[in-house]
Amino acid sequence: MLTETVNHAIAPGVLRDKIALALDGLASSVEVALGEVTALVPASSYLQAAQILRDVPDCRFEQMIDLCGMDMSAYGDGCWEGARFAVILHLLSVSHNQRVRLRVFCEDDDFPVLPTVTGIWSSANWYEREAFDLYGIMFDGHGDLRRILTDYGFVGHPFRKDFPLTGHVEMRYDADRQRVVYEPVSIELREITPRVIREESYGGMR
Repeated sequence: MLTETVNHAIAPGVLRDKIALALDGLASSVEVALGEVTALVPASSYLQAAQILRDVPDCRFEQMIDLCGMDMSAYGDGCWEGARFAVILHLLSVSHNQRVRLRVFCEDDDFPVLPTVTGIWSSANWYEREAFDLYGIMFDGHGDLRRILTDYGFVGHPFRKDFPLTGHVEMRYDADRQRVVYEPVSIELREITPRVIREESYGGMR
């Protein structure tokens, strides 16, 4: 009779301790919040930490399942005082059935750049292109860093908090020129939050 062995994930606190030990001082912090482990590493240790998380036997995060950018400039109603741009990776260990979130901040707000991790996880290729396209975060060493969601002639990075809701340009097909043309946005700025007006005695209240 064959018996199936199920590899259950370890407790978040135990995983946190193993990751902290593996990173051996490379991480600024390794914390558990809402049952999930997040490791914060400085940009200077980013590649080394990523390699360790993939290769160390107690970690073995073989898969990078997501990478995204963040713009912290409006976080906490503008009270954020740290670096503006961050990159977040979600890693999965198939061997140990465990997950970790890896967070790294870009050192320069005016020119955010980090080394690419495509040499560690090939799945990072399109995710890094997306973070570049939407946030303007550069990835040094990426083999084909170009826009992936917006048009080639798109101006700016639409997920930045200071990017206007209407965008900078609009496009339409011009029948006379028989081609698509780009023009300044013609949409007027307007209040998009609905206003609720109630009578004085609404719901029996005075």
